[in-house]
Amino acid sequence: MDQRLSQLPDHPEAADAAPFAGPDHPMRLLTRAKAFGEPWKPAESSRIQEIFDGLASSWSETHVDPVKAAPVEDALERGAVPLSGSWLELGSGTGAGARILSGRVGSLVCTDLAAEMLRHAPDLAPKVRADASQLPFPDHSFDAILLINMLLFPAEVDRLLRTRGSVLWVNTLGDQTPIHLSPPDVLDALPGDWVGRTARAGTGFWLTAMRA
Repeated sequence: MDQRLSQLPDHPEAADAAPFAGPDHPMRLLTRAKAFGEPWKPAESSRIQEIFDGLASSWSETHVDPVKAAPVEDALERGAVPLSGSWLELGSGTGAGARILSGRVGSLVCTDLAAEMLRHAPDLAPKVRADASQLPFPDHSFDAILLINMLLFPAEVDRLLRTRGSVLWVNTLGDQTPIHLSPPDVLDALPGDWVGRTARAGTGFWLTAMRA
């Protein structure tokens, strides 16, 4: 086991996800490339926006349910995250994260590249349309940053997070999630030295990462 990681016991209702997206899935390859330094190109941003704008109308029907919420719920219980702090959700989609965090954290801002995703999300927190590779917030603005099945832009996450802040990374289908990085991959990708704790819940897993 990676010495930087504390592996917590599985949640009692954790289960394996059905096969869905293997290691050669295009989104898996894109996720890894961007996390480990390949430049984010305007054409890629436009294409991802187009894809998710097109999915928005049906997204809540298939991506907001208790099984997919389970890793976030478990992380709030066992992940040692700052519930009273200022939270940012990246790639917030139609509000899966906001539905869990609203009323449980000090403050929350939700961002997504796809305007249609934000339009279909509930009004539970301020919603900002923005590219997660370059966000319109000052340095060190947040105590915690949530990413559910979201591309990781490590330098921008590092810039926005306060010194003692936490990253909450969730893959709701575990290693079958199209936009997937393992917990060690996330720690490797973030600038500097990080430590974390992780566990399985629902059909996925969560990681809370903090600067060492």
